Amino acid sequence: MLLKTSVNGSLRALRTLRLVVLASLCVCISFSAAASPAQEEDSAMENIVTEKKAEESHRQDSADLLIFILLLTLTILTIWLFKHRRFRFLHETGLAMIYGLIVGVILRYVVQVPRDASVVSTSCFVNASPATLLVNVSGKFYEYTLKGEISAGEVNDVKDNEMLRKVTFDPEVFFNILLPPIIFHAGYSLKRRHFFRNMGSILAYAFVGTVISCFIIGLLMYGCVKLMKHLGQLRGDFFFTDCLFFGAIVSATDPVTVLAIFHELQVDVDLYALLFGESVLNDAVAVVLSSSIVAYQPQGDNSHTFEVMAMLKSFGMFLGVFSGSFSLGVATGIVTALVTKFTKLRDFQLLETALFFLMSWSTFLLAEACGFTGVVAVLFCGITQAHYTFNNLSPESQDRTKQLFELLNFLAENFIFSYMGLTLFTFQNHIFNPMFIVGAFLAVFLGRAANIYPLSFLLNLGRRNKIRSNFQHMMMFAGLRGAMTFALSIRDTATYARQMMFSTNLLVVFFTVWVCGGGTTQMLSCQRIRVGVDADQENPMSFADGIERRSTKQESAWLFRLWYNFDHNYLKPILTHSGPPLTTTLPPCCHPLARFLTSPQAFENECQLKDDDSDLILTDGDISLTYGDITVSTDATGAHTSGGPAADDLDGELAYGDHELVMRGTRLVLPMDDSEPSFTGHLRM
Repeated sequence: MLLKTSVNGSLRALRTLRLVVLASLCVCISFSAAASPAQEEDSAMENIVTEKKAEESHRQDSADLLIFILLLTLTILTIWLFKHRRFRFLHETGLAMIYGLIVGVILRYVVQVPRDASVVSTSCFVNASPATLLVNVSGKFYEYTLKGEISAGEVNDVKDNEMLRKVTFDPEVFFNILLPPIIFHAGYSLKRRHFFRNMGSILAYAFVGTVISCFIIGLLMYGCVKLMKHLGQLRGDFFFTDCLFFGAIVSATDPVTVLAIFHELQVDVDLYALLFGESVLNDAVAVVLSSSIVAYQPQGDNSHTFEVMAMLKSFGMFLGVFSGSFSLGVATGIVTALVTKFTKLRDFQLLETALFFLMSWSTFLLAEACGFTGVVAVLFCGITQAHYTFNNLSPESQDRTKQLFELLNFLAENFIFSYMGLTLFTFQNHIFNPMFIVGAFLAVFLGRAANIYPLSFLLNLGRRNKIRSNFQHMMMFAGLRGAMTFALSIRDTATYARQMMFSTNLLVVFFTVWVCGGGTTQMLSCQRIRVGVDADQENPMSFADGIERRSTKQESAWLFRLWYNFDHNYLKPILTHSGPPLTTTLPPCCHPLARFLTSPQAFENECQLKDDDSDLILTDGDISLTYGDITVSTDATGAHTSGGPAADDLDGELAYGDHELVMRGTRLVLPMDDSEPSFTGHLRM
């Protein structure tokens, strides 16, 4: 009986527990059903607010980009007016900077777009600034990205003007989007004949001169910084490596203004080649040099002491990065040449142009991804593409690629100069120190002088075609700073020293573009430098100051003559449709491979000299040309033999000086002995 009673009690307790659980579930369901509409309504409102913010942000971004488009449009229209009126006192880049300054003033002091920062918290302290921040708000996670550092005094003014922050671009935009077309166009449009003729001098100015300028400026600025520290005008750390870094980035010349005027006035081609070649390679050297200085890291706690091993390591990095970037750029150009040669892409011009464009641009990104320097890689890729790939393109693609990169170069360059003017007022962390600015201008002037004049003196010891004093003064005057200096400065503005460098470099660029660029025409007239010289029709014999200037094969170094011989006989036939067939240059055992690598077009042109670069550097071997019944041949000593009915008359004209023999669209500079009398005539057949 007792057992039965206990069992009944347990059953009643179990039923009671079930009723309680069911009642609790009903209550929870009723509460959740009542609360569900309210939560759904809050979620819907939050989504609507988020969508409105995204739409407002999209409109704001469109308005910011529209500002730069209007700046470029206004610049183009004003350029047309200047060209129409033949006004040369201000170049398009200086004009773009002025328009950028005007817009910067308007955005800074007139237009006020409040920043949506109703809740600002300054109580979260961490040891480093995170690039991405995840914030937990009521169980929901939001991602925020780093926009940049603001000073302690600007914390309360964070709502000031959102547009000033919007128009401040990520520095990587300049390096990955705007710089590649500018650098590639410099290599792709290089006038190789005059470049190779002055190659030794160009390399000396670009490599040795840039290093000299870097260290002269760095040493002078270090003395200036020490003086500022002694006078109490330095509010942060500024080490010797910072001074060297400043010397490296400010040594990057960009005489786009001067070169544009040179091109328009058709200034002496040798001066143009020296200045243009130096600026092209100088940018590449400055980028690698600045990276090597940043990589300087001695052992121990103090990272700013001098250490021989650390210096040698930085020097080795300089050589490694430069050679690696050079090899990568050339390799990409060779791959593109082989693809365009052994495929039928020339039958589809749009695909051909698209492949050329993507392969060229990807060189920059590939080099940066591999730890090299994209500027060096894309520069030599452009030179390689112009030397080899261009010959494989269809005529339509040749015109398209030239015009495409010329357009991209024009737009990117003017965009950067417009942004320079804008940044003077929109950048949030400017540091202008009068003593540092004066010291920088003086150091830049002395560094440029130490680059040009001593090297010119040494180079003239081995040059037949001397770099005259007026050329040296013009090169000294034309050492403008521009896009590369600005891009290297704005890439890192995290420290006090880098912020002061950036602000000072802006003023250096403004001064050189406006003053030096604007005074180019007057400087040419003052130095009595000849203008109106056609680079393609230039008379190889010219006289200046009573000194004969010869443009012969002997002006080119033996190393480059050997290179041309190898390039003409082997590389051109392998990579292009031009040059002699490989069956005529390779030994008989290699003829199967030679027939595979030689294109049918090369066999068709076997009887013709089809080398666009035959006027660069002549080979040391014998060259014979046949025209009708006349055969003209030259050997390594410069002797000429000819045969045929009109051989005597032809040989009589070839016996004098340097001149051009133009035959079937190919220009060939024939070598002559220095003892022969001068003759300025041309023979055209």
